[in-house]
Amino acid sequence: MFDKILISRCFLGENVRYNSELIPLKHPLLTLWQQQNRLIALCPEVSGGLPTPREPAEQQFNNNSIITITGTDVSAQFNLGAKHALALCQLHHIRFALLKESSPSCGSTLIYDGSFSNKKIAGQGITSKRLTQAGVKVFSENNLEQLAKLLDTK
Repeated sequence: MFDKILISRCFLGENVRYNSELIPLKHPLLTLWQQQNRLIALCPEVSGGLPTPREPAEQQFNNNSIITITGTDVSAQFNLGAKHALALCQLHHIRFALLKESSPSCGSTLIYDGSFSNKKIAGQGITSKRLTQAGVKVFSENNLEQLAKLLDTK
């Protein structure tokens, strides 16, 4: 039996991004994993109740909240989406996630700095952090090969 992978729905070309931009991830490994029926797709932000399109949002490091560019606090929706992601991982015994880098939900190594100035800093999105704390290894589109090396090993 193959390891399942939690994957950002945007990678599958679904219209879930904040700006409705479609960004399907085209990679031979992803095609293979789809054929093997490994992928469990989720957009934490949509799962948490946010619409598409929606205002850009960034983590605010002074108080750990998620705020939109116009000042709306969407922390509850982001946290609910992270909770849904963890529940899916637990339900399907998922040990690995492939999530969109730089997202305030899904970023695994980089996120925006909270100033809406397009500056990235080292950090994890809300969902990525929650999954990592629960023992799920989180990867991005930038390190697919590292994920492939770990699949189906115990």
